[in-house]
Amino acid sequence: MNLVQWFSWYDEILADFGFDRSADEESAKLLQNLLGDDGLSPTDIKIKENVVIFGAGPSLKENVLEFKQINMENFSVICADGAVTALLEEDIVPEIVVTDLDGNIDDLLTSNHQGSIMVVHAHGNNMETLKKYVPKLENVLGTTQSTPLKNIYNFGGFTDGDRCLFLAGKLKAKNIILAGMDFGKVVTKYSRPDIDGELGHADSIKEKKLQYAKKLVEWMVENEEITICNVSNGETISMVKNIEFSDIPISK
Repeated sequence: MNLVQWFSWYDEILADFGFDRSADEESAKLLQNLLGDDGLSPTDIKIKENVVIFGAGPSLKENVLEFKQINMENFSVICADGAVTALLEEDIVPEIVVTDLDGNIDDLLTSNHQGSIMVVHAHGNNMETLKKYVPKLENVLGTTQSTPLKNIYNFGGFTDGDRCLFLAGKLKAKNIILAGMDFGKVVTKYSRPDIDGELGHADSIKEKKLQYAKKLVEWMVENEEITICNVSNGETISMVKNIEFSDIPISK
């Protein structure tokens, strides 16, 4: 997705949610200043052609346990924000975590200090969080959903989950498996640490965000030369190519 294509989505999102573009731009400038010359660029990051992306949906824990039974040497593991907690619970350290820093911050820091690259997203609602935690992170690539800056990038994508996918595309992934990405009306403790219990109902804003995430993933399926397979147990993405999990090159 090029910037012209993304900004047509972005304009729709701004109007639909009532977000302030100037606040997004201010946050991007803040992240730029926090990173200084230490921020990573996409050329600093190398991944395998086969990628597993973990979202924080209801199927996450089951999918993580399934992948523990597979030899993952041929895969790069990327996860969205709160999904890092489920991975760490199973002693899996993702190569890359895509986050706006609203997940379990202790787990985000732990994963980073154990080697995960952090793709930190700046938007209008997380400036204070950026100030507090970015100085504690290392190996950070900064992103924005507004105008990119010198060391702040925009690959497209709106939620942490679909930004993982657009990042993987930018990094030349060929086969991508989506796990824990259900796009439904249920949230987990991994995506919303403040809920009581394991699962909860998505509020109207979260539900609408997930709808946009689904549409953006469908756009990726239709427009990029990447094989994408969703193995999540929830709602199936209607436009995902009809391939079986076993069709992806996996070494068992």
